[in-house]
Amino acid sequence: MRTALVIGTGLIGTSAAIALAGRGVTVHLRDHDPARASTAAALGAGTDEAPEGPVDLAIVAVPPAHVAATLAEAMTAGLARGYLDVASVKGGPKRELEALGLDLTAYIGTHPMSGKERSGPLAATADLFEGRPWVLTPTRDTDTEVLNLALELVALCRAVPVVMDADAHDRAVALVSHTPQLVSSMVAARLEEADESAVRLCGQGIRDVTRIAASDPRMWVEILSANPGPVADVLSGVAADLDETVRALRSLQSADEDKRRDGASGVEDVLRRGNAGRARVPGKHGAAPTVYETVAVLISDQPGELARIFADAGRAGVNIEDVRIEHATGQQAGLVQLMVEPSAAAVLGAALQERGWALRTT
Repeated sequence: MRTALVIGTGLIGTSAAIALAGRGVTVHLRDHDPARASTAAALGAGTDEAPEGPVDLAIVAVPPAHVAATLAEAMTAGLARGYLDVASVKGGPKRELEALGLDLTAYIGTHPMSGKERSGPLAATADLFEGRPWVLTPTRDTDTEVLNLALELVALCRAVPVVMDADAHDRAVALVSHTPQLVSSMVAARLEEADESAVRLCGQGIRDVTRIAASDPRMWVEILSANPGPVADVLSGVAADLDETVRALRSLQSADEDKRRDGASGVEDVLRRGNAGRARVPGKHGAAPTVYETVAVLISDQPGELARIFADAGRAGVNIEDVRIEHATGQQAGLVQLMVEPSAAAVLGAALQERGWALRTT
């Protein structure tokens, strides 16, 4: 791939453009808002000047509701040899394109499974897709050259290609992406009218659950409007679990010992099923889930403290697999949780204590 046209310079489009431009591809940028395209160009995503002729690949990075119309316009104008979109739903746009009677041999639907709570070109980064799944939904009509161009795009963005059927993809993202967004937002909504004394008790758990609730509502209305049925199906199952859990909790309030026992059993059931489901979530780099041991270190909120911890871990020959930070309420301090291989936990703990760090049992 030598040339590309990115239509839509939001987070995904601009991130892909920056990655491609950084690896020698001549990238042209187009957006309904020329200022956004200019911003993306200033960030190193390419040029906002129109290409002189057809490019190798046109990447349509617009909201799902506009994908089919934007692709149809680009294909009719002959802007590229191959076309793909990066929308978070795949079945709907494909059916819309089929209804328009377009030749879809030059098109493939794709979806990079990566994003942020922030949107727009200023949130874009070249490494947004690194190590993340990038779904490709080819059909029997998809030209081999177009599939190869899509695979090249994924490789240049250092993502991991995953081939799926379009409707299977939509059911999958309803479960692993769209429903979590709604559930996170519903939990966060409980905080809106909560007493200030309760909100001040927020810890890492509520921060983890509500992190994605900070996402742009308008963007999510567009996404959910394109995949409402599968999301409603998943939420229906969640609602059934909620009803049963509420019933179990009410039983725990009963004076009847049998009802309390039944209630405890119901609560334990949903928690255990949660354990089982969580254990299926892929681990680091998409590998099989790995159980790490946590070394918790008390840290002051001062410049350079995290760098010192990582440097000391490096001197001890220990690789930090993951890290979380829990900030102390009302204090300029916090708890850094370093996740390491179980065999390295004792080594790391001893090395950090030797260098003056205070450890805490989690």
